[in-house]
Amino acid sequence: MTFKELNIAPAILKALDQENYTAPTPIQEQAIPAVLAGKDLLGCAQTGTGKTAAFAVPIVQLLSSRQTAGGGPRRIRSLILSPTRELALQIAENIEAYSRFTRIRCTAIVGGVSQRAQERALQQGADIVIATPGRLMDLIHQKHVDLKHVEIVVLDEADRMLDMGFVHDVKRIMAMMPGSKQTLFFSATMPPEISKLAGSILKDPVRIEITPVSSTAERITQSVYKVDKANKQKLLAHLLQDPSMDSVLVFTRTKHGADRVVRDLAKAKVTAAAIHGNKSQNARQNALSSFKNGTARVLVATDIAARGIDIDELSYVINFNLPNIPETYVHRIGRTGRAGMSGTAISFCEFDELPYLKDVEKLIGKRIPEVKEHPYPMLQLQTPPLQGQPSGSGSASNKPRQPKPQGQQKPRAQSGSRPQSNTGSQSNSSSQSKPRPYSARPRQKVER
Repeated sequence: MTFKELNIAPAILKALDQENYTAPTPIQEQAIPAVLAGKDLLGCAQTGTGKTAAFAVPIVQLLSSRQTAGGGPRRIRSLILSPTRELALQIAENIEAYSRFTRIRCTAIVGGVSQRAQERALQQGADIVIATPGRLMDLIHQKHVDLKHVEIVVLDEADRMLDMGFVHDVKRIMAMMPGSKQTLFFSATMPPEISKLAGSILKDPVRIEITPVSSTAERITQSVYKVDKANKQKLLAHLLQDPSMDSVLVFTRTKHGADRVVRDLAKAKVTAAAIHGNKSQNARQNALSSFKNGTARVLVATDIAARGIDIDELSYVINFNLPNIPETYVHRIGRTGRAGMSGTAISFCEFDELPYLKDVEKLIGKRIPEVKEHPYPMLQLQTPPLQGQPSGSGSASNKPRQPKPQGQQKPRAQSGSRPQSNTGSQSNSSSQSKPRPYSARPRQKVER
């Protein structure tokens, strides 16, 4: 099938041709006709499926066909809600490309930057506004945004908006728009909360499900390295000695962890940049630009900041920390292997992340091949038994200590006291306890 067969307008076809769009993806084949027909849409699709064009192309066409020749001010006729700044800016960039030969004007409304430029853009008029809920609510309260004329609204990555706590803002925003609007709802996963939200705002929607979240692209080669936490950075530097790894996206669990990885890579003479919520919008865009143009070989990101990273030729994704939500693993590795290309996904798994690995493998329905031959194998599972302890019974470092029943536990001996006979008085009973065996297992550190 071609885009022309989807009844796309010639001006938009010309723009798609310039963007080297050859044939529609499965979600585009199904979504574009439904949106052009004015239907509400419920789409379950993960990243890399061509979701943005699936709703942006028909929106541009519908608004262009309804555009009046009058000289009145432009009103916001379509609103696209996005969970993150990066994704909002990415959508705006795509819409500008699709609409370059039309009179449609769009603008992005995001936090992290001064709102003055956004106020000016709104005053000049925009047909399509792409916004993050927080900044949009600020501008609504300041009377800079009027949603009374919205004809089409899109909720993109609704599951991530729920995770980030935007659901109440989304409900308030939805209530400010006309009841006759067309609603397009996209989510990579469909937990009960998302299904309930979709059911409350959609009217007899067309349902589309593309590439279930439990599946991972067959063209992505996956592997896992079991490694102690202290050696993860060394293993990363070791792998990056391979010059063929020229475009690598590294995921960390925390913002501070991302910064730490970048600092350590700099010591290893590897160019890297970090992108996370503590960075200003300009810093995040500069980091993303340096990665796209090859100035930075490695981009280190947290999950939330990575939404909207769309790089066609991304070769490698490395999970420095395994996610505790298995669906997140699928979204992460989906950043590579896009546009029909191959990709490689590597995961580092420390001792405390072994349950996460098990959950991921259960979700995707297969074992991830383990690379055992590397310089930093996990040692915590190989701790030898303590002297005098039978082999195979488990070492003190891994075997959980069983608490004594209440009332039978002996109090700890005071420092410097001498063991007493059991016949001593109750006042000396505190000196009768034996010292507890030392546990070699380190206490889990919680990063904030």
